[in-house]
Formats: sequence, C-alpha cells, structure tokens
Amino acid sequence: MLDGVILLWFVLAALAVAFVAIDIRSTPESPVLKWGFVLLTAYTGVIGAFLYVLGCREPLPGTHEKYTAARWRQTLGSTMHCVAGDGVGILAGAVLSSLLGVTGAAEVALEYVLGFGFGWTIFQALFMRDAAGGSYLVALKRTFIPELLSMNLLMAGMVPAAMALRRHVDQAGDPASARFWFVMSMALLMGFIVAYPMNWWLVANHLKHGMMTIRPKKEMAGMPMGEGGKAMGGMAMGEAGKPSPPVPIMTALSFVALAAGLALAFLG
Repeated sequence: MLDGVILLWFVLAALAVAFVAIDIRSTPESPVLKWGFVLLTAYTGVIGAFLYVLGCREPLPGTHEKYTAARWRQTLGSTMHCVAGDGVGILAGAVLSSLLGVTGAAEVALEYVLGFGFGWTIFQALFMRDAAGGSYLVALKRTFIPELLSMNLLMAGMVPAAMALRRHVDQAGDPASARFWFVMSMALLMGFIVAYPMNWWLVANHLKHGMMTIRPKKEMAGMPMGEGGKAMGGMAMGEAGKPSPPVPIMTALSFVALAAGLALAFLG
C-alpha cells in the first residue's frame, strides 16, 4: 500500500516538475526564484506546482507586478527561496549521514550546517547579490540573520517530521530506497509550513525579499514608469524602520522554536 502511494507521489511529482520547469520560462520572475520553484516542486511534488500557479504564475500579460504584490505571495516567495536553497544542503547532509553511518544529533547538525551553508552563501548571498549593490560580502552580511531565522524554523518543522516518519517507515534511512526520498519530501514540506510565519515577519520588516518581476527590455517599452523590471514590496530590503518585535527577540524565539522541534524529535 505505502509503496503504491510513494510510486504515485513520484509519478505526479515528475509531471509537476516538468510542468513548472517549462511553464515558468515565460513567467517574468527572477532566475534564482524560477530555479527555486523547480526545486520546491521536486521536493513537494504537486503541492509545489500548485503554489507556483497560485503564487507566482502571471494570470494575464502585464499583471505579474500587482499579482505578486500581496503580502502572502511575497512571503511565499521568501519561504520558497529558503526551502529550495537550504533543502539542497539538507538532502546532501541526509545522504552523507546515511553513507557515513551518522545518526541522531550528529546527523541533524550535519544537515543544519550544510543546509544553512548552501542556503546562505549560495542561494541567498551569491544569487541575490545584485540586491546588495553587487557586493558579495555585503550580501553575506545582509542575509545572515534572515537566513538564520528562517533556517531555524525550517529545521524546527522538518526534523521532528522526519524522525517521526522514520520510526514507522522501513528503509526510510536508506538513500537507495524511494521511501527515503518520500520521507524527506514530507519533512521538507512540514519545514516549509513551519517556516512560513517567520518569513512573513521577515518580509513585513523588509529583512528578506519576496517575489520579483523581471521583464525583457522589449516588454518594458510603453509600461508606466516604475513598473517594468522592478521588484515588488517584499524585495525592498532594509527600507523600513526598526523591526517589531526587534531582531534579537525574534532570533531568540527562532532558537526556542528550534529547540522545541529537536526536543519533540528526540523525546517524542
């Protein structure tokens, strides 16, 4: 029964990834966020494709700017960017842990380090350095705290979900088994859900970007000044006043959430 469900999941996931990869080429979105949606769909199957259609796909020509301006869509883009980038490192850490025989807290630590490292230094700072004036070092400084807070909540949701499923699903720790990838997909999906509220706060306080709109110059001709190629609300980082609640409080809360998630994973 379970194997049939997993087979159906991955067949639908493959179709969903193919759809998003092809369709998103015509969406006036940032290249890194396009890749992000493809990765998210690879992780979460048809759910990722649904989120792409509902949150980013341009419904009518010339409407992407206004369509993605809604706060919840900006937050969707922010959370997706986090999960897509961090997910690469997390999955690499899970595979390495299995191959090296690492389990428990050591496995979680490896996944955290690789997930945060890839998400922060590559998917956030490197790919989004233009938002920091083109400086990679400045981008690293600006994105460290937002990435840290988002990563903490992602792991707070992902780790207990993965641990709980592994207790009940045979071969869930073997990367050679489809069950391993199914469990990790469900865990990353749970991490996405738990990380969403923190990303809402980050976007609302201009600490993290949301969706963007990037159009070819020929499409910008004749558009009202300020629309074409401009990023919408959540993308404007650092423009607002002091965040509320303050960053130190939210940072502390993120670690409390992470600790609660780990406690639930290992003691539940």
